[in-house]
Amino acid sequence: MKPNQIQKPEGKLGVLIVGLNGAVSTTFLAGVHSVRKGLAKPIGSLTQIGTIRIGKRSDNNFPLIKDFVPLASINDLVFGGWDIRDENCYEAAKYAKVLYDSDLNNVAEELKLLKPMKGVFDKNYVKRLNGNYVKEGNNKYELMMKLRDDIRKFKESNSCDRLVVIWSASTETYIPLSEVHQSKDAFIKGMQENHPDISPSMLYAYAAVSEGVPYVNGSPNLSSDIPAIVELANEMNVPLAGKDFKTGQTLVKTVIAPMLKARLLGLSGWFSTNILGNRDGEVLDDPGSFKTKEESKLSVIDSILQPSLYPDLYGNYFHKVRINYYPPRGDNKEGWDNIDIFGWLGYQMQLKINFLCRDSILAAPIVLDLVLFADLAQRSSMKGIQEWMSLFFKSPIHSPNVIPEHDLFIQMMKLKNTLRNLMNEPLITHLDSNGVQHIVEIPEFYD
Repeated sequence: MKPNQIQKPEGKLGVLIVGLNGAVSTTFLAGVHSVRKGLAKPIGSLTQIGTIRIGKRSDNNFPLIKDFVPLASINDLVFGGWDIRDENCYEAAKYAKVLYDSDLNNVAEELKLLKPMKGVFDKNYVKRLNGNYVKEGNNKYELMMKLRDDIRKFKESNSCDRLVVIWSASTETYIPLSEVHQSKDAFIKGMQENHPDISPSMLYAYAAVSEGVPYVNGSPNLSSDIPAIVELANEMNVPLAGKDFKTGQTLVKTVIAPMLKARLLGLSGWFSTNILGNRDGEVLDDPGSFKTKEESKLSVIDSILQPSLYPDLYGNYFHKVRINYYPPRGDNKEGWDNIDIFGWLGYQMQLKINFLCRDSILAAPIVLDLVLFADLAQRSSMKGIQEWMSLFFKSPIHSPNVIPEHDLFIQMMKLKNTLRNLMNEPLITHLDSNGVQHIVEIPEFYD
C-alpha cells in the first residue's frame, strides 16, 4: 500500500466512549485536555512520544510515530459517549478519585461540558452495578437501533468527519460462543428475540460497525470478536480491535514469559493475585465477570511458552490468577506474582514481582493510541480484525486460522512493521551483514 492511498486526517475525529463516566475514561479525558493546554506531557502514549526506526541503524533515522504516519491530531478530537449514570465527567472523575483535585481543576470546565447519552444496560450481564440512566426498548434490536441513531446524531451535531467507538465500560459476565453469534442473520434474529447470549457490548459493537465506525473493545467481553460482527465489519470495510486493555500484571507476564522461553528456563508454577478497590474491582468480585477476566488473563502464558513444543519445560506448570476486591486501595492496584522456575539440572529458582500500579493511569494512554490507530486503519482501507494492534491487549482478537501473538516484543515489531509498510518503507528484520549480503523480500502488504 502506497502512502498516497491513506486518506488525510482532515476535519474532526469523534471519539465515542462506552463507559464515559468510568475511571479509565475520565482519566483519559482529563489527560488529553491537560496535554492540549500544555499542562502535561502524554507519557505512556506510543502515538504521541514514541519513535520508529526507518532504514539501517547507521542511518540514525528515528522520527516520532506521529510525524511518520498521518495520525489525527489530539486537537481535532471531539468526545462523547454513553453511561448508565447521569452525571458530567467532572463529577465522575471526582468520584473515581484517580487524579488529584489540582489536576482536575485545571480541566474542570472541559470535563463539566461532557455528559453521556443514556447507555444500554442489563444487570444480568454486570451483576454488581445498577443503572439509573438507561435506554428502554421492546427488544435488543430496538436498543441497537437507538445506539445507531445516537452515533448519527453525534456525528452531525459535532460536525465530525469520522468516528471511533471504544468500549471502556465494565467487564460483563462470561458468555461462550454460541449459534446465535455465528452469522448476521442469526444475530439479528437473536436481537429481535432477546437472546440471552447477546450482551449490551455486542449491541454497541454491532451498532458501530453498522454505521461504518471502527470499534475497539477494551474489556475481556465476548463482543466484536464474534463471527457475525467480524463478517459485518469486512462487508462494511470497518476495522475491529480488542480485547482487554493490557496494563498491569499481564503486561509484566508478556515480558517475563518471553525471557524464560528465550533462555529455555522451565516453569513449575505461576501464581498471580491482585487487590483492586475501584468500580472495576467491585464488578470483578462477581464470579461471572471474574470468569470473563480470568479467561483473558490465563490465555497469555500458554501461547508464549508453547508447551506442546517444549513439554519438558512447560508441559506441566500450574497457573492461578486471583483478583480481590479491596475498597481501601481504590484505583491503586497491587499485583503480586510468584513464579517458580527451574534451570540447569532441574535446580529450582523463584521470581517474585510486586507491581504497585495505578490502573487508570496505565490504561488512559492506551485509549488514546487505540483511537488514533483505529482511525488510521480505516483511512488506510484496512478492515476486519487488526491483529497489528495486539500490543495493547491481554487477549488480542485474531483470525480463526491464526495463533494469537502475546510476546510484547514481537507485538511491537508487528505494529511498527505495519506502520512502515503503510508508508512504503522497508520492514526491519534486524539482520546484520557480518560479511554476508542478506536479501529480504518485502511482501506487498505486511500481515
